[in-house]
Amino acid sequence: MKIRFIPILLTVLCSTPNIFAASNGSSSDTIAVMTLHDCMEYAVKYSTKNEIQKLDNSDKRIERRDAILKAFTPSVSAGTYAYTNFGRAVDPETNTYINSTSFNNGYSINASLTLFDGFSAIDNIKISQTAVKMGISEEEKLRNELCLAVMEAYCNVLFHSEMTEVLTEQVEIAKTNLNLINKQYELGQKSYPDVAQTEADLADKEYLLVNSVNSRDDALLTLKSIMLWPIEKELRPDMSMLENNNYSILFDNESEDEIINYALATQPSVLIAEGSLKKAKYALHTAKWQFLPSLSLSGGWSTSFYSYPGRADSQTPSFWSQWKNNSGQYIQLNLSIPIYDRLSRFSNLSKKRNDYRRAEAQYRQTLQDVESEVSRALQDKRGAIKALVHAEKKSDAQKETFLLHEKKMKQGLISPVEYQTISNSYLNSCAEKLDARLKLFLKNSVVNYYKGIGYLEQEMGN
Repeated sequence: MKIRFIPILLTVLCSTPNIFAASNGSSSDTIAVMTLHDCMEYAVKYSTKNEIQKLDNSDKRIERRDAILKAFTPSVSAGTYAYTNFGRAVDPETNTYINSTSFNNGYSINASLTLFDGFSAIDNIKISQTAVKMGISEEEKLRNELCLAVMEAYCNVLFHSEMTEVLTEQVEIAKTNLNLINKQYELGQKSYPDVAQTEADLADKEYLLVNSVNSRDDALLTLKSIMLWPIEKELRPDMSMLENNNYSILFDNESEDEIINYALATQPSVLIAEGSLKKAKYALHTAKWQFLPSLSLSGGWSTSFYSYPGRADSQTPSFWSQWKNNSGQYIQLNLSIPIYDRLSRFSNLSKKRNDYRRAEAQYRQTLQDVESEVSRALQDKRGAIKALVHAEKKSDAQKETFLLHEKKMKQGLISPVEYQTISNSYLNSCAEKLDARLKLFLKNSVVNYYKGIGYLEQEMGN
């Protein structure tokens, strides 16, 4: 989980300016302002990955139903046939050969039930139930990953949008300074190198503004892509999130062990790895049961009808009398004992044992990864808090220095080179401050997620 910010020439604005003015002449009132929570909800609602996972979960529920029905209900089938025989055939009534055209028709119904298969059916039910739980965890994991991706993209848009607005103001200030220097040059108060330096400063800020606009548009396009927002439709993020300066809630005492234990018990990745381990265990049991005999019970009923069309001396019984007289029933108990199948059962058992050991190793690795992720998230949050404190101190100090030199610049007491240096230092400090604020916001959201507060349930203003 990384987010890229460019900490150059940025100051923190106290208002929410309209930096996403529609280029097609549409009114700003017709463009919906999307908060971070709105963007995450939209992304989750229209996510194709989430939709595919829901369909996969539906398949897993169907497989669970099939496993239950296969274990506890018999299979039933019915059939019928009809055919005409020309020439020599056996007379069903006398059981002797005759030369005559005959018509034969039969009906049957059969049922079978597995009484014992080494508990494989029970293990299959457990496997299907575990698969359903894993599917739910997979859906939750996809939803959380999508929300985090939206948060990172959204913060990038905020950053570059602020930078665009500030650089727009700086370009106007540079133009004003250039006019002032030109007048002072005409009065003999400034030299031509001062004019050239001011023009270079203006060109530099205009170049940075162009790059900033490109970065903002690229970040906005990335956000739209993650959200599956229509590319041609305008999207305006809510800039008011930057107005909140209250971070006192972040400085609470957090127990790392408690957060780790909670994450190990609830994280979707852990639940998925645990489910894979259970499935491998049940599959291993099933492979062992294949060496045991299987017992099944089956039964059925059948009847038939025959006639000799066109035979004058034929005294064929009626259909209903043959239906009754020719009917028969059977019941059968089948015992199957495996003896030799070219070692396929042994090969299958060895593979299932390897699958179980592989799942066990993956489960241990997942636990280690989650523990490391939680520790890293807490460490990153603490580091982000310290970085924000120092960035605010640096920004305040640079602001005071900048205001003093701004007065001197208007009075002609300092050179444009010195003023530009101080101005760039101040703007860089403000950029670093906003960068630290947004990073802290993301790190705190990740920690809250590991504490059991989903991204959609968090207060995005804090």
